[in-house]
Amino acid sequence: MAAKVRILGIDPGSRKTGYGIIESSGHRSVHIANGCLSLGDGELAPRLLKILRGLTEIIEEYTPAEVAIEETFVNRANAASALVLGQARGAAICAIAGAGVPMAEYAAAQVKVAIAGNGRAEKQQVQHMVKVLLNLQDKLTSDASDALAVALTHAHVRGTRVKTGIALNKAWG
Repeated sequence: MAAKVRILGIDPGSRKTGYGIIESSGHRSVHIANGCLSLGDGELAPRLLKILRGLTEIIEEYTPAEVAIEETFVNRANAASALVLGQARGAAICAIAGAGVPMAEYAAAQVKVAIAGNGRAEKQQVQHMVKVLLNLQDKLTSDASDALAVALTHAHVRGTRVKTGIALNKAWG
């Protein structure tokens, strides 16, 4: 049986940052915890600090061996939003780096392919599959569900890497 690895998935956002923690062993993943850092409105700097502090606390409490974070989707029509999201991602990455935990990054389309089999899957499809894969009955917020999906994607990718000994690059999906 493969060794268990605890994975923290993060769905960064400037108003809400979702997190999900799983333990993965071979083909099996088990839900440990999930939630959302509600950052509110107002000035950006205090919200970024809440991300940094909140994720630092979560990392200290759950001691993940690895972290997976969703990449920023860049939309030319709304570049300002992408910049703000990038700053939220940066605060999350600082919390990860501060804890010295290895990190992987996945594009939203990669997560959708890994979880729902379709890179253009709707949020509801991904959320449904997360609940099925983790055997969850309780309602999930979309931010927590997305974070769990990122963690599950990483579990699948790392499992393939371990089995094949091949380093996968970001070009799949």
